[in-house]
Amino acid sequence: MPFRAVLFDVGGPIDTEVLHEQGIDRDLVKAFAAAGRAVSPAELQAASDRAVASFAPDAYAAMAWQLSGHDQVLFDRAWAMFRAGEADRAARRGGIELRAGIGGLLRDLRGRGLKLGLAANQPSRVVAALEAHGLAGLFDYRQVSGHHGFRKPDVRLFLHSCEALEVAPAECVMVGDRIDNDIAPAKLLGMAAVLFRTGRHRNQQTRSPAELPDAEAHDVPTLGAALGTLLSRP
Repeated sequence: MPFRAVLFDVGGPIDTEVLHEQGIDRDLVKAFAAAGRAVSPAELQAASDRAVASFAPDAYAAMAWQLSGHDQVLFDRAWAMFRAGEADRAARRGGIELRAGIGGLLRDLRGRGLKLGLAANQPSRVVAALEAHGLAGLFDYRQVSGHHGFRKPDVRLFLHSCEALEVAPAECVMVGDRIDNDIAPAKLLGMAAVLFRTGRHRNQQTRSPAELPDAEAHDVPTLGAALGTLLSRP
């Protein structure tokens, strides 16, 4: 069955999230410091690695739990302070950190007659952020979890995208940066999948052959090459 659509995660392939993730780490350290627990860079990295390796649905909560030493009182105190800063973090970001060259690739895919859709755990405001970069209009389907309430790895999020695009899962390629949230559910539905290795989850490993991506990429040129190979597949 030929591919007719490509689904994209936002964080990772489109939004590098470099400054965002650095801000998350700083705010976690500050929250624990305010709660009376100093966190070293090595401890922070170990907590992040553990959250990624364990396929934690909420990596930040998993990191906080690890840093608290599984002390519920300390966790609650630090987590409450971290969560209280969400509005400030959003304002500080102001938008997305657009990956260089991704707009050109999206336009190339559209030029090949492919339908493009989003499959992302994001607040609804991300669509306006994409529009600010002139990208939202390239997507035939541009709803995210903030619109419909489904969150990856729930396969209903992917099915919702497919139904809106009027394509079968087997006619889609999923591009995402997480094995747990992107590759595993996509493969479960019979989609092809490209793992974009970047950011916090760049070293995440599969738990079984069923989660192996069809290809891997680490920047826009390698993503374009991977998609080109998949899309030319008979």
